[in-house]
Amino acid sequence: MLLVRSWSSKLLPFSISITRSSSSRRPFSLRAFCMAAEAAKVKKRVGTHNGSFHCDEALGCFMIRLTDKFCNAEIVRTRDPQVLDTLDAVLDVGGVYDPTCDRYDHHQKGFHEIFGHGFTTKLSSAGLVYKHFGLEIIAKELNLDKTHADVRHLYLAVYKSFMEAIDAIDNGINQYETDQPPRYVNNTGLSSRVGRLNLNWLDPDQSPEKENEAFHRAMELAGGEFLENVRFHARSWLPARSIVMETLSAREKVDASGEIIQLKQFCPWKLHLFELEEALKIEPSIKYVLYEDDRSKHWRVQAVAVSPDKFESRKPLPSPWRGLRDDELSKEADIPGCVFVHMSGFIGGNLTYEGALAMARAALKF
Repeated sequence: MLLVRSWSSKLLPFSISITRSSSSRRPFSLRAFCMAAEAAKVKKRVGTHNGSFHCDEALGCFMIRLTDKFCNAEIVRTRDPQVLDTLDAVLDVGGVYDPTCDRYDHHQKGFHEIFGHGFTTKLSSAGLVYKHFGLEIIAKELNLDKTHADVRHLYLAVYKSFMEAIDAIDNGINQYETDQPPRYVNNTGLSSRVGRLNLNWLDPDQSPEKENEAFHRAMELAGGEFLENVRFHARSWLPARSIVMETLSAREKVDASGEIIQLKQFCPWKLHLFELEEALKIEPSIKYVLYEDDRSKHWRVQAVAVSPDKFESRKPLPSPWRGLRDDELSKEADIPGCVFVHMSGFIGGNLTYEGALAMARAALKF
């Protein structure tokens, strides 16, 4: 086994092999997930296939090493059934899905496992690892118990925003139901970038050691982006969700209609609003969101779109106001302090909160 220098400049043990060989460096330290005492324990061995690799097994191998059970496990890359039978876990090879003995392949006939929770995409090996270990990984990142509500929220959000695409691409599932060819080629996604880390067919060195190094880089790339996604959700998405939840709870204090909400603190609110409206079965739906602009300190009144991916508003600001500014707008709306209304009616502004609220209330009556 080699000792390699991690990003934190500490020496950590790491080994990865293709049946008989070991590799060099391990730049992702996993220090947030594995205690130093793990180094003294007998290492588990996790298997996946050798040869050309894809994003799903690279990510699956990275994620499973974040768990207590397989922390810092050795990665063994082989298709030899006799070797695979001796390993503590096997991903993306072997033709068996059985979490009771940590077998996580998805290629076998009759495999139709999905994540559940409303998701219907067939899982890849990465999706299987996430399904069974994702709660533990996220709980460690949040420093919370696996049963905490925030852990569950992130578990589902990370699958939706990150993991499901890995599963779908590996299983050849189109993003859109259409017979039309795409208008452009997109090879910038994570799965494409991991694929390009495979050895160049013209490279004279096609040795297991060289292949092993390439797979390690794929683990580092896929795993790094996975952790970035988890941490974004923990540090930005989750606090924003809490703000929107509190805002929705207080909506009838803003206006008796329940169709206007006020953000006490601006945050990315749009996706949360749609998801929470559905989860909380809010009726009638929210039409306008009020918030203070950080730069101008003026107040905005923004019309909510009909859906997250549409520009059309549920109830745009009134047509007579659109394109007007300042005194002309204030006169037309009969509301002091108006600043502007966009030509499409999706957003407007006022010097004060009271003025923005008056604009929203008046717009509801149009």
